[in-house]
Amino acid sequence: MRYFNGFSLCNEEEFFKEQLIESEYAVAGFSYGAQKAFEYVYSTTDRVDRLVLISPAFFQNHKKSFIRAQLHYFKVDKELYTKQFLKNVAYPASVDLNSFLCDGTYDELESLLSYIWVKEKVLELLERGVTIEVFMGDRDKIVDTKESYEFFSNLVPTYLFKGRGHLLR
Repeated sequence: MRYFNGFSLCNEEEFFKEQLIESEYAVAGFSYGAQKAFEYVYSTTDRVDRLVLISPAFFQNHKKSFIRAQLHYFKVDKELYTKQFLKNVAYPASVDLNSFLCDGTYDELESLLSYIWVKEKVLELLERGVTIEVFMGDRDKIVDTKESYEFFSNLVPTYLFKGRGHLLR
């Protein structure tokens, strides 16, 4: 299985063993990694049977001012921004993510925040025979679960974990 990491994270896939499938024809990604996994599957000519999107980063419902503010705070104090970001990723659990921390960049954050999920691209992957599943928590402090769930659940099987956050904990 090919896996794509979340923003500023490495090796966090151990949190998602229940959702991941061991297969050379499966691709998965968490948060920012879900965007990357989706685009990889969309553009590849390699065989992919299953795409697993875990807490996909979904910000297309936010105003541009929100995105500018996030980028500004990151630029002003990357360390503080990342610390708060990791706290929000872990919420409502008290998981220490410091051992999973990798260096996230301004460009990656900008890409994550400005990414647009396109319904027609999802439908095209389904037409190609790719099974897509989405997993998310209803107490996610990173994305607007309601908006994200509404988008994905109208297209693909979408599982909403009650009382869980971005890490599905």
